[in-house]
Amino acid sequence: MFSRFKKRNDIETFISDSIVEVHSITGAHNGNWRLGEEQSWSIDLNNGHILFSFADGTQAVAPIQIVGTFDAKDDTFLWGWGHPSVLPQLQKNASLVKAFGRKNGATELTKKKVPCTEKRAWEYTALAMRLGEAKGVYRAEAANGTFVFMNFGEVQLAKNSDKHWASAIQGK
Repeated sequence: MFSRFKKRNDIETFISDSIVEVHSITGAHNGNWRLGEEQSWSIDLNNGHILFSFADGTQAVAPIQIVGTFDAKDDTFLWGWGHPSVLPQLQKNASLVKAFGRKNGATELTKKKVPCTEKRAWEYTALAMRLGEAKGVYRAEAANGTFVFMNFGEVQLAKNSDKHWASAIQGK
């Protein structure tokens, strides 16, 4: 799908274009279902879903892929494909980035843990979204100073008063 890039600048341009795509998609999500205005969120790593809850009772649920975790205390990024807590079925998009890195000689995309800034963690997540054809990106704080960066798939919306919806979210 993606040919080998001849220069590092070509890879950086591809990543920059991925960020532009994220901004556009995130704006659309905000306009359509208010991403960024959620009252709370929860992640079910066993079923691979994120649930956003809003003050008016609306809920949004989507499948997720874990790209990696960013540790703000030491400015490092641990890729989802190398993270001991990430189930294999949630590593697909991160693994696509690793394969992309191998194909294009970008070692920062192929090392399990790399030094980076939070901005670069967003860039990795945008790249994973583009390669995995995901529908969006999200960052959630897992612990004090550790953030999980993820991609999400098709979003489903409903009011939480819909009992069928609640069962579907819980995987029943």
